[in-house]
Amino acid sequence: MTSPSASSSPPVDRRDLRKAFVASLTGTSLEWYDFAVYSAAAALVFPVLFFPAADPVTGLLLAFSTYAVGYVSRPLGGVVFGRLGDVIGRKQVLVITLVLIGVATFLIGLLPTYGTIGVAAPILLVLLRFAQGVGVGGEWGGAVLLSSEFGEPRRRGFWASAAQVGPPAGNLLSNGVLALLTLLLTDQQFLDWGWRLAFLLSAVLVAFGLWIRLKLEDTPVFRAIAESGDRPSAPVREVFTAERRPLLAGILSRIGPDVSYALFTVFVLTFATTHLGFSRSEVLGAILIGSALQLPAIPLAGALTDRFNRRLVYGVAAVGGAVWPFVFFPMIAGGSFALLVVGIVVGLGLHSFMYGPQAAFVTEQFSPRLRYTGSSLAYTIAGVVGGAVAPLAFTALSGGSGNWVPVASYLAIACALTVVGLVIGRDPDHDEDEAYLALTP
Repeated sequence: MTSPSASSSPPVDRRDLRKAFVASLTGTSLEWYDFAVYSAAAALVFPVLFFPAADPVTGLLLAFSTYAVGYVSRPLGGVVFGRLGDVIGRKQVLVITLVLIGVATFLIGLLPTYGTIGVAAPILLVLLRFAQGVGVGGEWGGAVLLSSEFGEPRRRGFWASAAQVGPPAGNLLSNGVLALLTLLLTDQQFLDWGWRLAFLLSAVLVAFGLWIRLKLEDTPVFRAIAESGDRPSAPVREVFTAERRPLLAGILSRIGPDVSYALFTVFVLTFATTHLGFSRSEVLGAILIGSALQLPAIPLAGALTDRFNRRLVYGVAAVGGAVWPFVFFPMIAGGSFALLVVGIVVGLGLHSFMYGPQAAFVTEQFSPRLRYTGSSLAYTIAGVVGGAVAPLAFTALSGGSGNWVPVASYLAIACALTVVGLVIGRDPDHDEDEAYLALTP
């Protein structure tokens, strides 16, 4: 069945739009709160409690391997929940994914350690991490569509950025909680039980997110697709057969931002404390400042791409992201906290101008009826190639010597792949959404 045509969309209900924005932001904030807490714990706690080893580097690699499991499991969530999102609707799937992520995170906070139950501890940790990743694989695509499909198509860059604000908001919350715990507790108290509090607090975000999401209707675009009888019966197959180029563009566009974020929020914590003499609280504080500044920067970047060419703004930021590590590492080598803050702020700022328009760029590569599936697949596959491998690659490339040049080169290559994705991608076709929105009562 062919899509209907229309020249403009009906007026948007501002109250529903605000609810959708908050619902999208809450879900991805929880997602990245969980992942940021886990990332910090993987660097600071898990090598001791779950992966005891005589060699600290081996313990760190093992802990980061469980970090990667959360990414490797994402494509499964992308396939399962992405398909359901295009068939049964955005809202129902987003409730399921939020519960799955929240329960898995809460249970990690209750998990006995290696010293208590032996090898079962790391096995259970990996299984819960896997469950987190499956939920996240279906969460992002739906969260983006929840806000962007309630908003005007011609302002998709701004409205879709709600989901993109989630990572710095979650990172801000997680690092704030961890910084507070490290200030209030001794190192031994934090190692014994303090780290668990950060995981258990996720229940608050889950409760708030569910309250918001359960009060919303499904998006106007999906309701119109359902009423027109245009829902796909096999969306995964259709994406791989009919929309391969959009899928490739979406995957490549995400790799640079994912690797950049891993460097400035995960790897820098280990590198700066191990090789440059910074304290854990100093690095966490610098990340906290950078994440706080991302909160306004990401929606600003998304809004700018509604006024200017989205691919151009995104591409300029990707080039800057490729160059900045070669400046960043030499500038922090002297151990200056001020320069560490500046370096992380600039790095996360460049990330913001890639990440802000990313949600809009990825979703608008796909036709509305395949958008949840296509976006979820692009997000999750790129996460494996980019975010999952990056901490492992950084640790292996720097080794015990602290050589930063291979790390910086790795990020430069990732950003170059992002530029390729932008080049082969397409500019938005607002008529696709407006045609369906015109059918919504």
